[in-house]
Amino acid sequence: MSEINIDFGREKRLGFPEIIYGAQKSIEQLESILDHYRNRKMNALITKLQAEKARVLLGRFPEGIYDPQAQTYIILYERAAARHGVVGVISGGTADAPIVREAANTLAFLGYEPLCYYDIGVAGLHRLQAKLPELDTCDVLIVVAGFEGALPSVVGGLLSQPIIAVPTSVGYGVAEGGKTALHAMLSSCANGILVMNIDNGCGAALAAVRIMRRTNA
Repeated sequence: MSEINIDFGREKRLGFPEIIYGAQKSIEQLESILDHYRNRKMNALITKLQAEKARVLLGRFPEGIYDPQAQTYIILYERAAARHGVVGVISGGTADAPIVREAANTLAFLGYEPLCYYDIGVAGLHRLQAKLPELDTCDVLIVVAGFEGALPSVVGGLLSQPIIAVPTSVGYGVAEGGKTALHAMLSSCANGILVMNIDNGCGAALAAVRIMRRTNA
């Protein structure tokens, strides 16, 4: 097994710790990493963790909490200090919920209390319009959508906050895999939208944290 070299200084530099990407790591690697965190009594977050790996880790680290929808595994030895500011996380459809939850769990892990709004996509525009007053109170918006990925453009034309768009792999035919949504968000007519990689809810949350730390310092 390759040597584990964890960046324990990242939180001091950037304001958030190293997040563990679980999908391509073996059980042995993940156990070794979590041993390092446990020995230091440091909180840990694993993303994109398959359920079968989570079951094994829960046997070794029963203090962990696994969210099967978001595929996140969190160990908290100390509750994160509450952070200032509000991040809204919006989804176009219910099928986008796993990425919404990944973003929300990442934000909660870092001390933020996200506001989540599910299934308010452009196919029923009245659903978004009804939430505009609430969304306008958020400091940053993470907008998650699959298929044609139009929701961030609409939100970007109506609200002035920093908007972080996340394309999802939800869809079929030409929308399969999320590239159609990604291209739509990258070519959006709504100026100033930031775009993450496909299904990168965690990355969107960390981008929001970078913004929030500067604007609420």
